Order: sequence, then C-alpha cells, then structure tokens
Amino acid sequence: MSDIAIKVENLGKLYRLGEVGTGTISHDLNRWWARMRGKEDPFAMVGETNDRTTKGGSEYVWSLKDINFEVKEGEVLGIIGRNGAGKSTLFKILSKVTTPTTGKIKIKGRIASLLEVGTGFHPELTGRENIFLNGAILGMTKAEIHAKFDEIVDFSGVERYIDTPVKRYSSGMYVRLAFAVAAFLEPEILIVDEVLAVGDAEFQKKCLGRMKDVSVNDGRTVLFVSHDLNAVSQLCTHSLILKNGQVEYDGITSEVVAKYLNQDRTSPSYISSENNKDTDFIREIHIKNIDGDISPIFHSNESIVVNFKLNKNVLNKNYDLFVTILDSRKRRVFSCETKISRTELNLVIDPITLVRGDYSIHAFVNVPKIAQFNVVEDVCNFKIFDSISDMSKHGEYDYGVVFGRYNWL
Repeated sequence: MSDIAIKVENLGKLYRLGEVGTGTISHDLNRWWARMRGKEDPFAMVGETNDRTTKGGSEYVWSLKDINFEVKEGEVLGIIGRNGAGKSTLFKILSKVTTPTTGKIKIKGRIASLLEVGTGFHPELTGRENIFLNGAILGMTKAEIHAKFDEIVDFSGVERYIDTPVKRYSSGMYVRLAFAVAAFLEPEILIVDEVLAVGDAEFQKKCLGRMKDVSVNDGRTVLFVSHDLNAVSQLCTHSLILKNGQVEYDGITSEVVAKYLNQDRTSPSYISSENNKDTDFIREIHIKNIDGDISPIFHSNESIVVNFKLNKNVLNKNYDLFVTILDSRKRRVFSCETKISRTELNLVIDPITLVRGDYSIHAFVNVPKIAQFNVVEDVCNFKIFDSISDMSKHGEYDYGVVFGRYNWL
C-alpha cells in the first residue's frame, strides 16, 4: 500500500472579487454550457494571479493555482508564505470547508483541523459536550472518547471550566481546548493553522511538543502553518513556500526557510541610498574574498572579508562600528566591534568559523549605552559550502552555527 497520506494534483481555487459565487445568472449559464460541451470554465481563463499588492484587470482571481505536492504518512509538512499567499484557503480545501475549482485531492485517513479560534465548536455547548461532539464527527465511539477525555482536559488546562458553555471562554481557552481535542482524538491527519499564536508561550511550547510526538511516536501526518519560522524549523521535516497562490519552492525545511527569509536579498554588497551626507555614516559594505574580490560564495576553509566604507564625518568622535553576523533564520551568530579610526575598515572572519549555510550582515555606528546611529539591517547575503570539515559527512543535518574550538582528551 502507498505511504502517501495526502496527494494534491493541479489544485486551484477561483474567486470573483466582491461577489458571492459567480454573481449573475448569465455567468452560471455560461459555465454550465461550457461544462456540457466539455470545455474549460470560461472565467477561469481570465482569472489573474492572486497578487494583493497590485490592481488587476479582471474581476476573477486565483486564490490558488496549479498546486501540486505530496505528504507521506508520519511526515510534518510546513507551509509558509506572506499574508494572502493562499495558505488558509489551501487548508480549508483540505479540510473540506470549501471545494476546489480545479484539480483533485487524495487523502488517506481522518482529518482534524484547527483553522481558527473555535473551529468545530458550538458556542452554546459546554467544553465537555464539544469534546464528545468533535469525537463523534471524527467517527469515534463514545467509549473511545471517554478513554481520551482526561488527557484532553489535562492538556488543555481548562478543567475548572469544562462544564461551562464555550461561548464564555477567552480566545486562549478556546484554542487550548480545540487543540487538545484535535491532537488527542487520534485523527490520521492533523491540520494546524496560525491559531496557536493566540496561546501563551508555555502552551505554544506544549503544542509543538505534542505535534512532534504525534508524528514521531504515533506515525500521524501533520500540516502546519506558522509565521514562527523557528517553530517550523524545529517541527517540520519538509516545507513549501506559497506565493500569490502558487508553490514557489518545495524542499527540505532548512533550505525552504532560508530561501523564504532571503527573498529579494541576494546581493553581497550594500550601497547606501541616503541623501543626508552628515548622518549617513555607513556608505558601503561588501563581502570579499581574501584577494579583495566581491563574492557571495565561500567554502568553509576560506577567510571572509567584510569591507566597510564610512563617511569621514564619523572620525574623531569616539564612535565604534558594531557588527553582527546573522544566519538564515536571522539568529545572531556572533557580534564584534572596533573603534572607528579610519574611513575604511575590514572585518576578517577566520576559516573554519561559520558552518554551511546562508548569512547576512547587521551593522551600526555605536556609542555604547547611549545611542546607535545609521543602523543597516540584514544586508550583504553570502553563502558558505562545506565539503571538507569533519562534520561535512553529516550532510543536511543541522550541527550548529559555528565550528567549535575544542580538544578531545
């Protein structure tokens, strides 16, 4: 038997802007006549890509178009993208809340979805009654729900209010109980949208742990949307980027997250566009090799030179240049600073310091504990490859952000 839990083929969802459905009888008749003749939906042909930042020329828009992917049983798929990319629409189609315009979906097993606060809950019913209602919808017997009831209540932390109508719950309590129900009533597929952001930090950590347990120990499939890319990186085995309703990139999570964070930021150089020559202290930053050539790519055994060109107005003011190296998740790998004594400075990063991955620069002119001037954020992207270190044999395994300085005794 195939180990594919979800298979999505040529999936598309077309909407008419400002209307419900097609809006007019004539449009419905045109669609019906096209179907009778075996022709394509005439309004699908004029539908435009879902780019919310531009004004289009058609009243039809593809919220999703030509979506193709597979999810294996026991796999955790992360879906990331900007607001309006189509993530929630995709999840609603998978959860059968709405139907697709084109394409087909093959799903093996029961699905439990957590798409928004209170999904699947009846506000007039108590927490206890909603647990049994959701279990019945998933096809579970009363005895099966009873067996899981105490675990659900304990995980949610709302025992005191379990016999209170959920319409009186706060949004955080709603999410706590809804997630516990979805995670403990043993669906084969668990779909979780951005709703966990409503919960507090402690509960979010519990949820991530539970989703990992569900996939690793129980062998169930999880689809996870979040703008918390660290959570996606920790939880998901592979991910995809949605952009304007289409799959832009599909691959292992570390590569997908790095690509998403570094979109439109591919240059190893930064040149200021500021017009104020008096306060624009950092004029240029370039990533160079040891020979002085600008380069975006290095091997782990090469030195990296970060070249700074500064405005002469920064001299003789007892200022420091503060620099931070950021990794692909925008974590601070290390920071350093130096007194500004001339208008050109070079930071040399020694070989075998940074591990394989993508990096960028964050810099500013600093008066310690008093002020930061001319902050330059997340510029000068460069990549490091590793095929020669002792750790390179581990391939894509995440073994840290720097090479340690150590000895075995």
